[in-house]
Amino acid sequence: MSVTNLKKYFPVAKSNIFQKEQLYVRANEDITFDVFEGETIGIVGESGCGKSTLGRVILQLYEQTAGTTMYYGRSRAELAPKYVKHTLNRVDVYIEKYKKAAARAKKFGEEIEALGDKATFFQHQRKNLADCEAQTALTNVASIVGGFMAVKDNSEGVALLKKRHAIHVEMAKLAKKQEDYQSENQVLSDKLEKAQTDKERVSVQGKLDALTEKSNAAAARLKRLEEQRINTRNELNELKTRYADNPDFEKYEKLLDDGIDLSRLTYNEMRHLRSDLQIIFQDPYSSLNPRMTVGQIIEEGLVTHKMFAHGTEAVKQYILEVMEKCGLQDYMLHRYPHQFSGGQRQRICIARALAVKPKFVVCDKCVSALDVSIQSQIINLLQELKKENNLTYLFISHDLSVVRFISDKIIVMYLGNIVEYAPAAELFDDPRHPYTLALLSSIPTTDMESLNKERILLEGNIPSPIRPPEGCKFHTRCYMACKECKRVPPPLVEVKPGHFVACHNIEKKMKNGEYLFHIENKAKKSSRGENIERVVDEPIIGVNADDVPDVNPVVAEEQSIEIIPDNDKNV
Repeated sequence: MSVTNLKKYFPVAKSNIFQKEQLYVRANEDITFDVFEGETIGIVGESGCGKSTLGRVILQLYEQTAGTTMYYGRSRAELAPKYVKHTLNRVDVYIEKYKKAAARAKKFGEEIEALGDKATFFQHQRKNLADCEAQTALTNVASIVGGFMAVKDNSEGVALLKKRHAIHVEMAKLAKKQEDYQSENQVLSDKLEKAQTDKERVSVQGKLDALTEKSNAAAARLKRLEEQRINTRNELNELKTRYADNPDFEKYEKLLDDGIDLSRLTYNEMRHLRSDLQIIFQDPYSSLNPRMTVGQIIEEGLVTHKMFAHGTEAVKQYILEVMEKCGLQDYMLHRYPHQFSGGQRQRICIARALAVKPKFVVCDKCVSALDVSIQSQIINLLQELKKENNLTYLFISHDLSVVRFISDKIIVMYLGNIVEYAPAAELFDDPRHPYTLALLSSIPTTDMESLNKERILLEGNIPSPIRPPEGCKFHTRCYMACKECKRVPPPLVEVKPGHFVACHNIEKKMKNGEYLFHIENKAKKSSRGENIERVVDEPIIGVNADDVPDVNPVVAEEQSIEIIPDNDKNV
C-alpha cells in the first residue's frame, strides 16, 4: 500500500451567517508513506495528533479530502473498478480538470508570493489545498493514461489502453471461473467415489463431463486472450517509441501505476475489498453487537463476503478453528459479549477481523484498554497470526515499548503531520526530531542509569488543529526552535536510508562534533525549566513568550472534540 499527500479535513460549522472563511479541523496533513507486504508499521504520538483518523481514512471509513491511497493487494483487472473505464472514456475531460487545478494552484501561489509575510492563514490554507488537488487530479489521469497525456491527438493510444484493459478484465474473470471449476470438480469427484448406485454415478459423471467442457472452453478462450494481450502490448510499445524524444511524455509515463486507488472506488467496490482491509477497534466493549453471539459476530463477515453459506456445518467448523487460533474456547460460541472480560472481547474482535482472511489490518490502540499481562498475550497472538498468514499491520498505540516490540517501522505524528519515520531500531537508537526525543524520554524504565537522565518536559498545550501555527507546528513547544522554525514548514527529508525527519535542525552540530540530536547529548529542558548549555553553528533559541508568535486562541473544546461527518461509511 502507498499513501501519498493524504489530507483529511473535517469542516467546522460557521459560528454566524457573516463568517466568510470556512474553518477545518486539519486532522491529517500531507501524509506520505509506503507499507510493504508482511510489515508492521507503528504509529505513535499524543492524543489528537490524527493517528486513528489516519487508519480510518486509509480504509475509507472516512472519505479523504485529498491525496491518493494505492492498494496493491489485488490487480486492477481483477477488481475492474469503474473509475478506470470512466477515465479512459473521458481522458480529455480529466486532463482539462488537471490543467484548471494546476492553474488555480499557480494563481494562489503567485498571490502569496506577492504578499510575502502579509499573507493570511486562510490564503496559505487555500493554496495548500489547491496544490494537493492539482497533484491528485494529475495522479487520477496520469496513473492510467501515462505519457499519452502529453500527446495532442491521443485517440490511438487511448484506444489501445481501452483494448488492453478490456482484455485484462476478461482474463481475470475467466481465471476466477477456472478456480471455481476446479473446486466444483473436486466436490463432484468426491461424490463420484462415494456413489453407491449406477444411476447416481451416471448423474455425477454427466455433471463432471459438462464441467470439463466448460473448463476446456474457458482455457481455450484464455489462450486466445493471451495472444491478443501480447499483440496489444507490442502495439503500445511501438506507439510509445514515436514519442521517445518528448520529455513530457516520459515525465507522465513515470506516473503510471497499476495500484487500486481506494479513494476513487464506489461503495460496492470498496465493500468488496473489505475482506482484504480490516480494522480492530480500540474499544472492545462498544465495537461488538450485544445482541449477537460470538459465532454470529464472526459468521456475519464470512456470509457477507460469500465465503460460506449461513448456518452450514462448514462455516461452524471454520469459526471454531478461527476461535481456537485466537485463544477462544469452543463453549464460547453461543455466548454474548457481555459475558466476557476485556481481554476475551478483544480476542473476539481479532477473530472477527481475521476470519475473512485479510491482507492489511489496522490495529487501532487494540491493547490500550487491557491489563499488562493481557496486553502481552494479545501482542504475542498478533505476532503469531502475522507469521502464519503473512499479515500486514498498521499498529496505532500510545505505548512506545509495545510499538518497539511489534513494529518494523515507526511513524511519529504531531498535529496531523509526520515528523519522523524510520525503522524501529533506528528510531530508538538515533532519534533526530525533538518531539521524538521527548516521547522517548517519557518511557518508564527500570534501568538504573536512566534514573540520572532528565525527562524532556514539553511546556504548553498542543496548538489548535483548526488554526495551527505558521512554520513548524511543533515550534511553539520545541526546546530547539530557531527563527526559521517560525516561518518555514520543514519538509520531510531522508537523513539516512529509510530514516525521514521533518526538522530544520537535523544537521546542527555541537562543539564535540556530535549531532544535536545525539541521544546522550541532546539538548534538554529540565523539570525546573532551565536550559542546558549547548553550542551549535547557529544559535538555537529557547522558546519563550517573547519569541513565539501570537497564536489565535481557541476554546478548549475545539482542541479536544473530534468532529465526525455525517456521511461516514460503515464497514
